[in-house]
Amino acid sequence: MTTSSKLRATRSAGILLHPTSLPGPYGIGDLGAPAYAWVDMLVRAKQTWWQVLPLGPTGYGDSPYQLFSAFAGNPYLVSPQGLVQDGLLKPGDFGGG
Repeated sequence: MTTSSKLRATRSAGILLHPTSLPGPYGIGDLGAPAYAWVDMLVRAKQTWWQVLPLGPTGYGDSPYQLFSAFAGNPYLVSPQGLVQDGLLKPGDFGGG
């Protein structure tokens, strides 16, 4: 048996979609309920990967490739509705009445 016949590549599939491309009430998507619905749809479609662009705090032109930090997360991706659900904000705190 050759080495190449011992190694079997497992095929997988996925989709590239930045969370800001998801629907959202404030102009861009975030990691709230629409992101969870997206992952549920990927599972139903038997996709195994969700590839995203960098998720750090954006710099010039809000480009995901012009990051201020390689370690920090982008505050734009925090879900205001999720903060309300967790009791950390009230709807009136951010205009989400």
